[in-house]
Amino acid sequence: MPLTNRRAAVLAVLAGGVHACALAPVVAQWGQGLPALMQSLALSALIWLLVHSETTWQGAWRAWLYGSVWLLGATGWMFVSLHHFGGLPAWLSALAVYLLCVALSLYLAAAGWAWVRWRRRHVVADAMLWAALWLLAELARAWLFTGFPWGASGYGLIDSPLVALAPWLGVYGMGAVWAGLLAGLVLAARRQRRMVLAWLGCLVALALGGGWTVRAHTQPHAAPLEVDLLQSNIPQDEKFSPARQWDALNWHAQTLLGSQADLVVAPETAIPLLPDQLPDGYWASLRQGFLGERHALIGIPLGDFEQGYTNSVVGLSGPAAQGGGAEEFYRYDKHHLVPFGEFIPWGFRWFVNLMNMPLGDFSRGPLNAPSFGVHGQRVAPTICYEDLFGEEIAARFVNAATAPTLMVNVSNLAWFGESVAIHQHLQIARMRSLEFQLPTVRSTNTGATVLIDHLGQVRAAMPANTRGVLRVRVQGYAGVTPFAWWAGRWGLLPLACLGVSLVLLVAWAPIRRARSSPALDHH
Repeated sequence: MPLTNRRAAVLAVLAGGVHACALAPVVAQWGQGLPALMQSLALSALIWLLVHSETTWQGAWRAWLYGSVWLLGATGWMFVSLHHFGGLPAWLSALAVYLLCVALSLYLAAAGWAWVRWRRRHVVADAMLWAALWLLAELARAWLFTGFPWGASGYGLIDSPLVALAPWLGVYGMGAVWAGLLAGLVLAARRQRRMVLAWLGCLVALALGGGWTVRAHTQPHAAPLEVDLLQSNIPQDEKFSPARQWDALNWHAQTLLGSQADLVVAPETAIPLLPDQLPDGYWASLRQGFLGERHALIGIPLGDFEQGYTNSVVGLSGPAAQGGGAEEFYRYDKHHLVPFGEFIPWGFRWFVNLMNMPLGDFSRGPLNAPSFGVHGQRVAPTICYEDLFGEEIAARFVNAATAPTLMVNVSNLAWFGESVAIHQHLQIARMRSLEFQLPTVRSTNTGATVLIDHLGQVRAAMPANTRGVLRVRVQGYAGVTPFAWWAGRWGLLPLACLGVSLVLLVAWAPIRRARSSPALDHH
């Protein structure tokens, strides 16, 4: 049966949809290896479509269509914040999400165009070329225009044997290796029909193999900490309502002051007001409650009109300031801000003005922020979305003597309702623990409030959309993984250089091809 453009479009849509579904929580519940298997089958279908593309433009639009459906399924939860909380009309919210996803898919379209243009009809060379182009497409989405790499392919492989590569190559390098392996398998299966069974067997083994032994790059450090993680479950439409804020403020104050843990963590903007806007005595009572050996990390906005505002985490402890300069408390200011939510991209103020959200242009914190000291552990906070950028967190690991031993993420995903965003953000946090081989604790408003160990496994979790405190015992780890070493110094540049070098090598190096069938040579 000939592959018409209509049939190719249907297959691209179906494959992109399967790729998106692989990131859904229900799929992970059905089987640990099922997400990786579904994602692998989806990308295999795309590679097959590219193999059968007769022109470069066919390769481009097939890859673009696949990517558009994949990203729409993976990030469609943005509609909730734009429509339900931002007040945009449903049609405009849907259009905004659609336009963002189809624009980001242009990177994958370029990869499809280039692979059809430069492939050499040699299994190994063409697999390397696809791995390099896939890598460059994902890096472009992660890097350009401040980046939006949500749903990157590596996150769907979080429970596959390929996680052994995370401490070496990071999430994008891991995804590139996976893409190259799939390309090689598809091309080999096409060359020799009897290899189809071997290809399917490899895919199943890849997805269901559990986890290969991950080499240890970090070691236990100091004594474990008792940590209380707060999950406040404040509805988003109440969080910034003056008439309804007292319940949240009162609960956080009582829970923070009542904790007897070494460290107690409250979510992003747990206190949604500036310190000087709080009721009389509120901030002073919190500060007074943590003058001894107890420690707290609390999400709160800071700043003023003249100096600018920041989305911050305040660390309260003994009388001496910890990395907070002249201030009386430790202060971490969010570095990687959310477009449209925390800063307004040039030319889009008209769009932000249409929304009914407490938005603004926040100031960025430093890239290499100091850690918060807690009984010998060096605690590194991140705020919500910025833990998506492991290469920026890696800047804190350049000096091994001061590198973090424990990561803390505070988030508020109530903006996105009961969507897949909570599950996807948990995958992201697990990947960061794998890349740095450090435990991560997360305190969130609605979920997922969890303890993740240094190998990326969830060891304790609180049910989503409930209010309470999760008490965990956390062992810190010291050391620097290979990924932390190179990414901390050069960011994603080494991966980008590797991708470009492989493209140049395959596209222009002379390659001696083995004798092949006419079917293999068909463009």
